[in-house]
Amino acid sequence: MAREAGYGLTDVARLTGLTRPTAHRILLALIDEGLVEQKPATRRYAVGEQIQLLALSRPRRSPLLAAAEPLLDELTDSIGDTLFLTQRAGLDTVCVARRLGAYPVQVLSLSVGDRRPLGVSSSGLALLARLPDDEANDLLAQNAPRLTSYGATLAQASAWVQEARKLGYAVRDRGLVPGTRALSVTIRDRSGEAFAAITCAGVIRRMSPARMEAIAEDLRAAAQAVERLLARA
Repeated sequence: MAREAGYGLTDVARLTGLTRPTAHRILLALIDEGLVEQKPATRRYAVGEQIQLLALSRPRRSPLLAAAEPLLDELTDSIGDTLFLTQRAGLDTVCVARRLGAYPVQVLSLSVGDRRPLGVSSSGLALLARLPDDEANDLLAQNAPRLTSYGATLAQASAWVQEARKLGYAVRDRGLVPGTRALSVTIRDRSGEAFAAITCAGVIRRMSPARMEAIAEDLRAAAQAVERLLARA
């Protein structure tokens, strides 16, 4: 809903970590390029029409989507719950693909294009867990003011990252939507850096510890298959 209604200047500054004057100056430049529009009635800022045109001008899908989407389709059929593909973008993760399973209750916590600060979602935790301690802690510290908007503290996020390191995958026992659980595994690029994640989210009654272990294995296998495809791309 926020993407349709737009964001106020204060929201933009808070979400980006910029000062209000800097955020305002950048927004004005983006408006000039047609990448952002300001709604006359509310004075709120939203994505401009030129963004869609830029997407249409791309000659082909990104290598990540080209490699991952067929595997996401297969996973959705076998698992039955909602799957998300996210990619790291600076201090955030961005949802780049979503698949809905056959189970009647699906988790719709993210739409394609939605962003979340690293340290909030299971995908962000999984990515942080793949980084050295000092780098992960620095990113969490930068995002600390934003974590509270999602009901998390810096100490909690740090503990979640440590747990993800031990498990080999990240879990949010209370997902972004109450009554749900989510788990994520990472995808590495050619250099071995974790840059994306596959997430499965479901209602709690579907996500028992034993089933989550099985799902984690399925997600790992898919992630490794994506990595092999990316290495050949």
